Amino acid sequence: MNHQSSFSLRSFFQPVDLTQGTCWKTLLVFAFPIIVSYLLQQVYSISDAAIVGQTLTASEVAGVNDTTSLAMIFLQFAFGASAGFCTVTSCFVGARDSAGVRRSMATQIILSAALTAVLTALALALLDPMLAWINVTPASGEVYRAAYTYCAILFGGIGAQLFYNFICSFLRSLGDSVTPLLFLLFSTVLNVGLDLLFIIVFHWGVAGAAIATVSAQLISTVGCFIYAFAHYPDIRPLRSDWRRITWWDIRRHVTQGIPLGLQFSVLAVGIIVMQSVVVQFDMLEGVMVSSAAQNGFGAANKLSNLVATPMNGLGAAMTSFTAQNLGAGKPDRIKKGTL
Repeated sequence: MNHQSSFSLRSFFQPVDLTQGTCWKTLLVFAFPIIVSYLLQQVYSISDAAIVGQTLTASEVAGVNDTTSLAMIFLQFAFGASAGFCTVTSCFVGARDSAGVRRSMATQIILSAALTAVLTALALALLDPMLAWINVTPASGEVYRAAYTYCAILFGGIGAQLFYNFICSFLRSLGDSVTPLLFLLFSTVLNVGLDLLFIIVFHWGVAGAAIATVSAQLISTVGCFIYAFAHYPDIRPLRSDWRRITWWDIRRHVTQGIPLGLQFSVLAVGIIVMQSVVVQFDMLEGVMVSSAAQNGFGAANKLSNLVATPMNGLGAAMTSFTAQNLGAGKPDRIKKGTL
């Protein structure tokens, strides 16, 4: 009995071969942990907002809510780019090309490092103009200070979010959708604990909330990389893999990643346009006199994201499913999976 339980537990953590089995069953088994992960990310966001809402002033909460759409421009781009990069990995996995998988890992490490530098510099340089887009200026007083502080720290930690998305997307490209879920659960619990520590015990206010988020992501990223390299030694790039990276490899990844990243970012731009109008409801003759509309919009936006989560998770699962079967030369399974 114990032997059977141990076997079942080990098999639970094994990657799903998306090129084999009944399409809908394979997709369901693979997609379920992704959907739960995405739901957990929304819970992560909502719990963070709940703690902030109970411990900070209304103006500080408004400042945090106002930055959500701004941060999403860059964080969603990072998320989309990582997912796009890993479609190349999935093709190599489907083709059973282990050297290609390792080379894809090396290429993505280089691209992720480059994107981290570019996005961090760009986000920090554009922070003030972007806050002005949503009518949050130094004249807004405490709301502006809270928004600027929170956003600056999040932007400084873009690398943690980008590499976390990268390793989770990479594991999913291998067919492992369970490990990212477990590390996200760990990150969520850690973030709540750090929020309470930094805000209530250390009294760091808005800065504490942002530092807690970045710290939880960074710790989870390091842990996920260590686990991935230990559990899947075949994905660790060899010295020869780094030397074999060509411009074609880079272009192939960029061609898949950048358009998907831009697609995700465009959604955030639409929210910013709405945000700039919502902020005006809290202003009187150019002066911020309330934060009710901003806080209400922030709460509604989180609820909207929660409702859309299952479809987003299924879409992510379909991306890996399609790419693996494309690499395996099985277009019929792609058609069946789509239908």
